Amino acid sequence: MTKATISLDELAEKGPDADLLKHMIQFVAQRMMELDIETRCGAGYGVKSEDRSNSRNGYRERLWQTRAGDVELRIPKLRQGSYFPPFLEPRRTAEKALAAVIQEAYVQGVSTRSVDELVQAMGMSGISKSQVSRLAGEIDERVHAFLDRPIEGDWPYLWIDATYVKVREAGRIVSVAVIIAVAVNTDGVREVLGMRVGPSEAEPFWTDFLRSLMRRGLRGVKLVISDAHEGLKAAVAKVLKSTWQRCRVHFMRNALAHVGKGQRTMVAALLRTVFAQDNEAEARRQWRTVAEQLRERFPKIALLMDGCEDEVLAHMSFPKAHRQQIHSTNPLERLNAEIKRRTDVVGIFPNDAAIVRLVGAMLLEQNDEWSLQRRYMQLEGLQSLSDNQTARLPAVIS
Repeated sequence: MTKATISLDELAEKGPDADLLKHMIQFVAQRMMELDIETRCGAGYGVKSEDRSNSRNGYRERLWQTRAGDVELRIPKLRQGSYFPPFLEPRRTAEKALAAVIQEAYVQGVSTRSVDELVQAMGMSGISKSQVSRLAGEIDERVHAFLDRPIEGDWPYLWIDATYVKVREAGRIVSVAVIIAVAVNTDGVREVLGMRVGPSEAEPFWTDFLRSLMRRGLRGVKLVISDAHEGLKAAVAKVLKSTWQRCRVHFMRNALAHVGKGQRTMVAALLRTVFAQDNEAEARRQWRTVAEQLRERFPKIALLMDGCEDEVLAHMSFPKAHRQQIHSTNPLERLNAEIKRRTDVVGIFPNDAAIVRLVGAMLLEQNDEWSLQRRYMQLEGLQSLSDNQTARLPAVIS
């Protein structure tokens, strides 16, 4: 085999990043051609072998136009037949690679303008915002297929939460709600079921979203976990007719907001004694005991507890093995935090479709990761929550 045009050690000593990138492309392309020619000839350069089926006949120069600039290649020639490297199909490989990079950058929350600056910093000619948007738009098909896919099986536990992002609308910058639904099925597997972008968290918005999940096949929901949004509560009662669990973490925040900083540790410890109980009956007794203990010094907390006992303790009537995961919206908190981190990079979205593209791609990515992990929830008790339990017949029929 001939000596490579340039060694990897020499590449590291190159100056500008643009030159380095071009030399790296040249090095890899040249090595690929040399290996391909060796295979076609049946022997390496200058090696005498009975297995040789062809031999080299010099080189021909070829200028390869890439996004990193023009790369000079030396394409080997053969004495018998002709040779043209398959990766030199007109711009196909380079265009696919660039599209993949731009799409990944977009999914990672990099704005179109920043993507253009990134491309130029790599020594390329730069691309317009419209080109970036066009390439990123190729993600839409996968995202919509994921968000509109049929929902199969029973999903006993459903978490719903919303986060807000900024979008440009009719010349103004407004905040819109991005609502996300995550559920666990009777196999203990967690999935993202859907998302929707809307102007606010009003009841009609929640109702339409839940009905869209039902049309796609959502069934068997026994418990919905969310914060105490009145519109969502009304929509859950109307559409799903299932038990509603008020997020325990949100409840604690609401309660401690009525307490001075000096007493928060004490009050929080007292409230936690409720959730340390082993069963629903003991938890309810402790709830009322704590409410009476706090009534004189903190009447607002006692009043809050009087009105939300059933909501906060709803999870206690479900299998003990699941309570740690169903008492709050924590399964969605980390996902929402990652969404905010990436959407903050974009800042202001040009329209709702751009929000769906970015957030939807992130949800698709997260869902794929969850599918490779172990079960999110123990199977113990899940089958008993299914509306379609398998009928068991006696072993012997008399």
